Amino acid sequence: MPVNLGFAHASNDFLIAALLIYSVAVIAFAGDYAFGRPRRAAAKSAKPAEVAQLATVGAAAGAGAAAELSGPATPLPGSAGAVPGRPAGGFRSVWREGPWVRAAVACTAVGALAHLTAVVTRGLAVHRAPWGNMYEFITALTCVAAIFFGYIVVRYRAWALGVFVMGAVVLALGLAETLIYTPAGPLVPALQSYWLSIHVTAMTLATGIFFVAAVLGVMYLVAERYRKRVESGKAKPGNGLIERIPSPQTLDKLTYRTVVFGFPVWTFGVIAGAIWADQAWGRYWGWDPVETWAFITWVIYAAYLHARATAGWRGARAHYIQLLGFASLITNMLVVQVFITGMHSYAGVS
Repeated sequence: MPVNLGFAHASNDFLIAALLIYSVAVIAFAGDYAFGRPRRAAAKSAKPAEVAQLATVGAAAGAGAAAELSGPATPLPGSAGAVPGRPAGGFRSVWREGPWVRAAVACTAVGALAHLTAVVTRGLAVHRAPWGNMYEFITALTCVAAIFFGYIVVRYRAWALGVFVMGAVVLALGLAETLIYTPAGPLVPALQSYWLSIHVTAMTLATGIFFVAAVLGVMYLVAERYRKRVESGKAKPGNGLIERIPSPQTLDKLTYRTVVFGFPVWTFGVIAGAIWADQAWGRYWGWDPVETWAFITWVIYAAYLHARATAGWRGARAHYIQLLGFASLITNMLVVQVFITGMHSYAGVS
């Protein structure tokens, strides 16, 4: 079927609008860091206790995995304290914060709606799932990342993470729009299968979730390094920017929960890809470069989950494994699929 140019132009317009609104959201999140109302008046009067907590929080960063997954939501530093008798998260808890937070969260929500509309209209324009090439894949996974971060904001009061997560979304989306934009068009014959909607959808969802986990992992390493420097006397407490982000313990828990959520989705995507390969090429697995790197990525994330649940490999070392997994995923997506010849060589083109 021919491309519906009306929907194609609408998709482009909505995507540009989403990029601009996300940029405003990042500015608002940054404004909260710079000009947001003080939320730690009580903590400032008990600075020694705060420093003691900062010095010892790393020891608690690897609390039992089962307890973390079943424990209650924890309000993040920079947010108002939990209200007795109410859950830690929720829209009302976000809206009780200052105007910068309200503006940032509202822009993130409106931007995500525009982004989702752009993805849907792209699919309507090409009469298929809108992730048939690298440009569509990146625009879809950044949409998943933005929506998933919105859930974290509401569930865990995580607006302190917004400038970093949404900043990364803006960067990825901007690069997609400027460097690898691909006009709406038909798929190559090898991709014209209903398995596109199953396999690639799962990989898109998992990649968007792992995208958020990678940003959280980098933030954990920064916060943990600062904690150790304060503990050793190499740095003085009171770094306003670093102390506004969540504690290493909280970042560790959020990263772990995020990877736990995304790993089964990635696993399903790899299995669905093998089934599609059998239907398309007559074999479930042929060690094609993309297949091999997808398996390597799966192994690394599995190693992270194992390391994270093992007493000797918690903290920074486990996060390095998680970031190695995301580096493997990005290598597969931007290098292997585009520059290495294989059965998936068409993945970087329309």
